[in-house]
Amino acid sequence: MSNKAFIVGVGMTRFEKPHSRDWDYPDMAREAATDALEDAGVDYDLIEQVFAGYVYGPSTCGQRAVYEVGLTGVPVFNVNNNCSTGSSALMMAVQLVQGGQMQCGLAIGFEKMQKGSLDTGAQGTNPLGRHFETMAQQRGMAKAPPAPQIFGNAGIEHMERYGTTKEHFAKIAHKNHLHSTKNPRSQFQDEYTLEEILESRPIHGPLTMLQCCPTSDGGAAAVVMSEDLVDELGLRDQAVEVVSMAMTTDRPSSFGDSAIQLVGYDMSRQAAEKVFAGTGLTIDDVDVIELHDCFSANELITYEALGLCDEGKAGRLIDDGDVTYGGKWVVNPSGGLISKGHPLGATGLAQCAELTWQLRGQADDRQVDGAEIALQHNLGLGGAAVLGLYRKS
Repeated sequence: MSNKAFIVGVGMTRFEKPHSRDWDYPDMAREAATDALEDAGVDYDLIEQVFAGYVYGPSTCGQRAVYEVGLTGVPVFNVNNNCSTGSSALMMAVQLVQGGQMQCGLAIGFEKMQKGSLDTGAQGTNPLGRHFETMAQQRGMAKAPPAPQIFGNAGIEHMERYGTTKEHFAKIAHKNHLHSTKNPRSQFQDEYTLEEILESRPIHGPLTMLQCCPTSDGGAAAVVMSEDLVDELGLRDQAVEVVSMAMTTDRPSSFGDSAIQLVGYDMSRQAAEKVFAGTGLTIDDVDVIELHDCFSANELITYEALGLCDEGKAGRLIDDGDVTYGGKWVVNPSGGLISKGHPLGATGLAQCAELTWQLRGQADDRQVDGAEIALQHNLGLGGAAVLGLYRKS
């Protein structure tokens, strides 16, 4: 992996409430991919391979999606890694460029979702069955939907261990909703008071409705290119280097007695160690982070997994204002999943798009001053944690 890989073009639809618009996944793909190619200033004919991420759909939706962009006969690989699908597709493209197997590729993610709580749609063995069995053994089963229940239990455990309060979780949602007011592509762009967040409908544990990500429709895409081709086409000024990407899956600790471990704490911690290894960079060098806040509880425990603070100190990090503008890091300037939305296949590539805009200085009213290093964290239960480290070229 001696070659460098660069993001040279990104595109993203607005994320929208399911069925609020008359469109389907090929429309989402066309919009996102067209924008990414136009941003890169290249034609689809230059794309050598496509990596298409989605969760809800038959086996070759990727082909049908990119037929909207062109019919060049290039390989199309369909990717499904639950909520980390988009970043998994991106990582495949990045690795092939870094390995010298490809000069230019397209990663695209999209999702057309149903309203309401997530359903695995599993036929046969449920891929999350072991997670839910462990959850039941740890804390029993409540009436809440499975996803907020499993992450809400992690929040309860953090409160029991470290004295974290409901206000700490609500402050995360307050921050992300506030950030989203500056993002025209965000599903929600409403500001809420801390009291409104705390008093919204209880879901499970410390989680209320305004601390949970919505289901969403939408798409996002990125054009990945080799350094030689970047220089040949004169794209250095807009190129963002993918310094490193890492993916980890579940470990034995995932299925022990800790609700925090069950939702991927060790996966995220190990991926963070891998993504920084050999780069000469640390978390202290990072300026802006897009972090997988499917629920506020996950953002809080992930601060500790990524090394933003020591274990048990996330509450203080939040109280000190170190995860928003004016603090040490700006986390989820896009509004995050909680407010921007979470179309599963598109989420990881939407994170990539946001960080690319931030490092280029193109994030408009939500721009992080002087952003030069960015970190992406995308988590899928079942399980995969994907981290990406980006640098201004």
